[in-house]
Amino acid sequence: MAEVLVTGGSGYLGSWCTLALLTAGFSVRTTVRDLAREPQVRAQLLIGGVDAGESLRVVRADLQDDAGWREAVAGCEAVLHVASPTLTRVPRTDDEMVRPAIDGTLRVLRAARKAGVRRVVMTSAIGAIAYGHAPRDTPFTEQDWTNVDADIAPYQRSKTLAERAAWDFVAGEGRGLELSTVNPTGVLGPVLSADYSPSLIAIARMLDGSMPALLPFATGYVDVRDVAALHLLAMTEPAAAGERFIATAGPSLWLRDVAAVLRDRLGERAAKVPTREMPLWAARALSRVNPQVRSLRAALGRDLDATAERAERLLGWKPRPIEDTIAETGESLLALAK
Repeated sequence: MAEVLVTGGSGYLGSWCTLALLTAGFSVRTTVRDLAREPQVRAQLLIGGVDAGESLRVVRADLQDDAGWREAVAGCEAVLHVASPTLTRVPRTDDEMVRPAIDGTLRVLRAARKAGVRRVVMTSAIGAIAYGHAPRDTPFTEQDWTNVDADIAPYQRSKTLAERAAWDFVAGEGRGLELSTVNPTGVLGPVLSADYSPSLIAIARMLDGSMPALLPFATGYVDVRDVAALHLLAMTEPAAAGERFIATAGPSLWLRDVAAVLRDRLGERAAKVPTREMPLWAARALSRVNPQVRSLRAALGRDLDATAERAERLLGWKPRPIEDTIAETGESLLALAK
């Protein structure tokens, strides 16, 4: 079976993409910044139900360094570019997040082109689609792009500019390299370790009582297993070449709706989940001093609804009900906290 490279194999989505590939019979090569993390990668896969054995190779490559990428991608038929550069602190300027995101993406694409890779599937985000727009009554689609000239957070700007750079590279220098992107909304689902996505952190804070009130914003949510499945479809289906795919499990939910599902499905175990929604004026004031809330300032008071109609129509993708995912997320986080 063909070998596929997954960048960022120790991360939340990277682990689930690796699990999906191994389960489908592919051999997987995955990158980490430090080879000391290989035991962690294999342990996460084991929790997910797969003993990878020799079907998995872990290699060292850093998105901010040229070293290792030629070897990482050599002989691979496809690449799932899931990894994103991370900062351990709030960036002083947007460029501290934007430049590494663009450079890392182009580094992977250049290596893939030189190695003769057939297709790269890049993990983008709803942050490259739904931000910086005037309020609207219709869902966002893949035709939309975030307005990087608006007052948006560095994360959304970096995702947008990195994805645009990827499409520009393939159009101008790809030489036959195919590209698809997957743009997930808030990613939830079972956890394999304490490496949480921002959406998972929000659920964890609801459950442990450290979130005193719910922020007023609405967005879509999707199960991490369904996002991984969409990556595989985008990698294998001929119709996916040259396409963007929003990954969302249905209409958007306000954070108060997510909290209500947790309380309904988990009962007493969700006793600390807040019931009060923060007034919009207070949330906007908080966004000026709190780095986590600041990253959401463009979404406050907004409904960022989006549709996955394209993935469902072109690829036959069918996400599971998001209420089940929210409940499983809570169950998984509570089990990990024990």
